[in-house]
Amino acid sequence: MKLCISALSVVLVLLFVSAAPQLAAKNVNKPRATVVRAADLLSFDHYLKTCPQAEGIIQQKTGDWIQKDFTLAASIIRLHFHDCAVRGCDASILLNHQGSERRAFASRTLRGFQVIDDIKAELERQCPKTVSCADILTSAARDATIIAGGPFWQVPFGRKDGRISISREADSVPQGHENVTALIEFFQARGLNMLDLVTLSGAHTIGRSSCSSFKYRLSNFNGTRKPDPSLNSMYLNNFLKKKCQKDLDLIYLDAITPKTFDTQFYSNLHKKLGLLSTDQLLKSDVRTGPFVAALASQPSLFESQFAVSMVKLGNVQVLTRPNEGEIRVNCNFFNA
Repeated sequence: MKLCISALSVVLVLLFVSAAPQLAAKNVNKPRATVVRAADLLSFDHYLKTCPQAEGIIQQKTGDWIQKDFTLAASIIRLHFHDCAVRGCDASILLNHQGSERRAFASRTLRGFQVIDDIKAELERQCPKTVSCADILTSAARDATIIAGGPFWQVPFGRKDGRISISREADSVPQGHENVTALIEFFQARGLNMLDLVTLSGAHTIGRSSCSSFKYRLSNFNGTRKPDPSLNSMYLNNFLKKKCQKDLDLIYLDAITPKTFDTQFYSNLHKKLGLLSTDQLLKSDVRTGPFVAALASQPSLFESQFAVSMVKLGNVQVLTRPNEGEIRVNCNFFNA
């Protein structure tokens, strides 16, 4: 018998808490200090008086671009993740200068920059020097999710744009060959937990990957002269080996329903159809496997948790205080 959503949610919480009881023990009988986090300064009505049409413009422009090219939906979500993963959600990935994150090797397949530029240009016409590039990218990622068939969530605004963007820092973002421990540590360093890791990986339900990210799995895996045994042999021989001729050839991460925002991505992992080893390992690792199983069997749980995890992602290390960041006039460059 399947667990209902509420019961399964309790199971997920218990699984996560039981994995780290020492964290709860540290806080017993300790007084709680009132600390205002940077993310607490974000608000849903930040642009209510200064640019009330901001969300509407972002939504309309994002929709126009995705209508012309559906693959941009996943690209915008990915661009948002790469931004937040380095120095927080400060639009540093958009800066286009020598030595910036955008010029890093790890960023070479990122797309969607022209979408953000188009949105920013319109906002500058209607509300000059008001809406940050960081807020635009965060909101566009939400809108891209909805257009692709995913859940809605409210986006709080008030992020400022950063003035630091360093290429080598972008190379720390997971590239598809890390182990689960490294992924967990990467997420935890940004205030995200194991459930967030597994849930946000679900964005791969509509994404694509370049062959360079997984070609090492197709032959001579770890020096064995054989393919990765965790990769479905029919998928490998009848599809991947034929489609992956060049490093930058693109393959859908969800082999079954690549254009539908659903839980098929998780079901695929049970069939060894995970394209990236990082995805397939989420299923086999005892720490993350239970989350994969739960999300695969409960679409409503996946949608609700995806919204929660995306809000958390969009709040990572935001710049909101008076002495932090700026509102760029052009998302590609610092203000003069």
